[in-house]
Formats: sequence, structure tokens, C-alpha cells
Amino acid sequence: MSFFHQDGTHDGDTAADIVAKHLSESADELALAVRRDARTLLDNLPSETLEVLWNAGAQYMASFEGTSGAEWTRTVIGLCDARLAAKADVRPLTGADTEDGWACRDAVIAEIERAEFLAAEVREALVDCARHCTPDLAFRVLLRAILNAPGGSLSPEQYTRMETIGSALLYGEFVVDSVDFLVEE
Repeated sequence: MSFFHQDGTHDGDTAADIVAKHLSESADELALAVRRDARTLLDNLPSETLEVLWNAGAQYMASFEGTSGAEWTRTVIGLCDARLAAKADVRPLTGADTEDGWACRDAVIAEIERAEFLAAEVREALVDCARHCTPDLAFRVLLRAILNAPGGSLSPEQYTRMETIGSALLYGEFVVDSVDFLVEE
């Protein structure tokens, strides 16, 4: 979802072009992680929920007119497969890249529900993701949705709880920090 930002149109003419460009310039681990996330979403959520999540998590993305959330997610998986097939020796994900976050599920759901500046439909889709996909994936999409939400802000307490979740999920320093500027002073 982070591939789709305000300047994303400079990366390709279509959404698929943008994904393909970013994957071609990225390490194998990114292609594996994107594929895993897309597969998890596709296998566990209905198409309409996927559309809500893609729209909430992407800063700028063309509408789903002419396609569905499921079709788009299958396209992303296919682009990842094509990128990975071009390499002879791709090592599997390890360590923090395999974290699913089930021990943090209740904390993730609580933070989703506290993000009242997000539309109810978005919060509901994120909770479904936390319950039916992985809490890790739901939390990362929550962070993207917070970044993209108009008028979003976080209390210092919310941010501290998010840092605690990020630490438990073994995130690097810049994952939760991406929303630091939204903390109310």
C-alpha cells in the first residue's frame, strides 16, 4: 500500500505498473512479504473488505472501477510471483518478517477501535483483518490508514501503546515512528 503515494503516478501509468516498478527495485524479502500479505488478505477476507483496506492504506490509488478488491489482490500476488520467478535463489522470510502477532491481537483491536477519526467501515475492516488474517498485518494497515486519514491525530497515550505493540511485533524504529508527527502536543 505504501507504493501508492501522492507522487506514485510518476512510477507508472497503472496501479500494476507502479507495483511492478517497486518490486523490480526491491530486495527479495519485500516481494516475499508483499506476496505473503496479499495472499493472507485474499484467503481470509471478502472482496469488499479488501477494497476498504486498500483504499484506507494507500495515500493515492485509482478506484476499483472495473475490478474488485479480490481481483486487484490477485494481480499483486501475480506481480510478486513474476518478480520472484526471475531470481534463482530466493531465501524464505525469517525472524521478525515471519511475526504474525497473535499474542497482540487484543491490543491491536483495541487500538483500531480507539482510532475514532477513521471511518467506521475502515475500523470494521481492520478488526476483521486482525481476527481473520493476522494482527501484525492489521496493525501495519492501521498505521497506513492513520497516515492517510484526514484530520487524524493521536494522543500521547495512544502513541505509547502503539510503540509497545510495535516493539512486541519486533518492528524496526521507523514503522510506528511514521505516525509520530500526528501526536497531539
